[in-house]
Amino acid sequence: MFSGIFKNNFLIIFFLISTSFNNFDDDNPNLIFEDLVTADYIDTANYFEDVVPDFLFLKKDFIGFKEILGYKESTSDYKKVNKFGFMGKYQFNLNTLKMYKIKNSKKFINNAELQERVFLINVQRNKWILRKDIKWFVGSNINNTIITESGIIAAAHLAGPGNVKKYLRSGGKYNTKDAFGTSISKYMEHFKGYDLSMIKAVRKPKVMLL
Repeated sequence: MFSGIFKNNFLIIFFLISTSFNNFDDDNPNLIFEDLVTADYIDTANYFEDVVPDFLFLKKDFIGFKEILGYKESTSDYKKVNKFGFMGKYQFNLNTLKMYKIKNSKKFINNAELQERVFLINVQRNKWILRKDIKWFVGSNINNTIITESGIIAAAHLAGPGNVKKYLRSGGKYNTKDAFGTSISKYMEHFKGYDLSMIKAVRKPKVMLL
């Protein structure tokens, strides 16, 4: 099935078991996914400028989205803290965590489940904040990239939803970068085309540990 893609005897099993999630509502953002990852093929060669695994067996759904983003942010290291104080697999700063009533950075770093849940509710919140822009701009072409919902949400993780609004509404002229030089347009391109429809936009999501 994958002849022409792999060299002889090349076998990769990349099986990522993520925290389980369900459907969500404002008061109870249940967090249980029905199924584990199955083997849809995504060629991620040259997907980023830095090194990533040659091939990842992930669907282009929310699980695939979050695992690729987590790898890009921290090489999927739950305990990583960068020189600017961004923490965990998804590199959240303390101000963002405080918004979700998380004030203990040590507890956050040492709790993988909590990190996964914070990432989920942050996506829910960003989908709510950017709901109009998602409606207006998905399908348009800005800076030679077709705008998708997942690209918008990834860019919001990088630069914040306010900066993403500015980028979209300026036709790509406001293309801010993070401290490492990664631009909104780059995340728009890298993370386009993932299906995030199973994640509901929630105005004020809450962290709820099982």
